[in-house]
Amino acid sequence: MPVLSFVAMRAEDLDWVVAREAELHAYPWSRGNFADSLTAGHDAWIMRRGEEALGYAIVLKVLDEAHLLDIGIVGAAQGLGLGREFMAWLCEEARQAGAASFFLEVRTSNAAALRLYQRLGFDEIGRRRGYYPAGGAREDAIVMRRAL
Repeated sequence: MPVLSFVAMRAEDLDWVVAREAELHAYPWSRGNFADSLTAGHDAWIMRRGEEALGYAIVLKVLDEAHLLDIGIVGAAQGLGLGREFMAWLCEEARQAGAASFFLEVRTSNAAALRLYQRLGFDEIGRRRGYYPAGGAREDAIVMRRAL
């Protein structure tokens, strides 16, 4: 089986990324959100196995901090440990680029992601009340941090 590789997202990847985002998230980022991230110079990555794209992520780096803005693993590849592999790689890439801390927000209802982040050494450091849209209401975000 080919090894995983991580390549910079390009404008040509946006059709694939936006389609996966719509499949994976109830409140997906728009094409404009992804295009703006590329234009702003955020770290934008595609995870591949051979030629097959399996995931994507956007990371904002500011001074010595990295912030996960969005991540997705294609539905057919979920449950195979690829989210863990991608996050571990993102953390190491950020560390090598000079980040001392990695931050993210996760929905309080996303138990699988919470378990993953905790196993990867992220700790809850706060909450953002009403951060995410959730039907006709809002859902809190758990703010997490990992020292790199």
